[in-house]
Amino acid sequence: MKKLGLLYEGKAKKVYATDDPDYVIVEYKDDATAFNGVKRGTITGKGVINNKVSNFLFQLLEAKGIPTHFVQELSDRETLVKKVDIIPVEVIVRNIAAGSISKRLGIPEGTVLKHTVLEYSYKNDELGDPMINAYHVYAMDLATPEEMKAVDEMAFKVNNILTEYFKQINIRLVDFKLEFGRFHGQVILADEISPDTCRFWDITTNEKLDKDRFRRDLGNIEEAYQEIYRRIMEGK
Repeated sequence: MKKLGLLYEGKAKKVYATDDPDYVIVEYKDDATAFNGVKRGTITGKGVINNKVSNFLFQLLEAKGIPTHFVQELSDRETLVKKVDIIPVEVIVRNIAAGSISKRLGIPEGTVLKHTVLEYSYKNDELGDPMINAYHVYAMDLATPEEMKAVDEMAFKVNNILTEYFKQINIRLVDFKLEFGRFHGQVILADEISPDTCRFWDITTNEKLDKDRFRRDLGNIEEAYQEIYRRIMEGK
C-alpha cells in the first residue's frame, strides 16, 4: 500500500494517507507533552515502544473479540490502520485512584476503587479536554446512545482483558484512556494503548512505569518505557 501525504500531526503521532481511502499509516513520534501541551519534551525511543506495545495489545484484544483499527505493523514506528471517524469522546477507565480523580474527589492516590469508574472527556485541545457525561454526549450529538452503549461495553471488556494480562507480568493497570471510531458503521477501538495512555505500576514495588515519570519529573523515563516493553516481549 502506497504512503501518500501527511493528513494530520498530533502531539504523539503523524497520520498519512494511503492509496486506499479505507486505510491510513500512523507514525509514532518521540515527542512528549503533558498538562494539555503546557509541558513539552522528548522521550528517546518512545515512538518505537508505543508503536510495538500498542500493536501487541490491539492484537491481543482482537483475539478476545474486541474490534480494533489495527491492520499491520509496517516498521518500528509505522503501522497501517483502518481510517476511522473518531468519536470525540475520550474514555478514561479507572481501577485505582490516581491523578485527577484523587485531586477532584480527595481520594488518596493508590486507593483501590470499589467499582471500576468510567469517565468521559470531550476531545478538544482548545478547551483542555473537559469532563462530560452521557447527557453532554447526546446534547452535543457526539455519538448516539447505541454507540455509547457499545463504547461502554467494550471499555469494560478491554479493562478485564488487560488487567488480567498485565497481572501476569507483575504490572498493576491503574487506569487508562481509550478512543473509539466509526468504520463502515461499526464502532471499533482506535488510537493507542501504551505507557503514554495508561498508568502502569509494578505490583511488587508500586514503581510508576508510565508517562507520570515525565509529568512529575521523576526521572528514569526512558527506562520505565523500556521496562514495560521488555516485560511484554518476554511474556509473549
